[in-house]
Amino acid sequence: MPPLAVVRENRFKAINDRLGHAAGDTVLAAFGARLTAWAGPRAAVGRLGGDEFAVVLELPAARREQRLAQLVRMLHTSVVLDDGRVVDVAASVGAAAPDTIGVRDLTGLQRAADAALYDGKHSGRAVQASAAHAAQPSVNGRRAGRPGTSAWGRAA
Repeated sequence: MPPLAVVRENRFKAINDRLGHAAGDTVLAAFGARLTAWAGPRAAVGRLGGDEFAVVLELPAARREQRLAQLVRMLHTSVVLDDGRVVDVAASVGAAAPDTIGVRDLTGLQRAADAALYDGKHSGRAVQASAAHAAQPSVNGRRAGRPGTSAWGRAA
């Protein structure tokens, strides 16, 4: 089972409120494109809802920290709207890997990655989940049983 990363745009509500939903949609599309480019063709990238995305990909332990730092840099690059306005964006990233947390199902990996994301929220870096993150039942009450997360090969 490959590692899973959960990504959340930190300023999405403010962008929607201040600049409108079209700007928010542009930011979400930019995040999706950046995640897809970063993850590569053999990964699964999907929007979980709102401003949250998930990425499932092979990420060797020896390169994990470097690749996650690269992701954070990509996601902190401003987005240029169609009308030329520049939107500063920021993201929180949590990652979970079976070799680190001892969990192999997508639901458990997502729960641990989400807990790590919240631990590092607004820190400007990716947080890799530990076994303690895997033991947390739910961060915000929405994680357990999310459709499509129980088995590898199903859409997130």
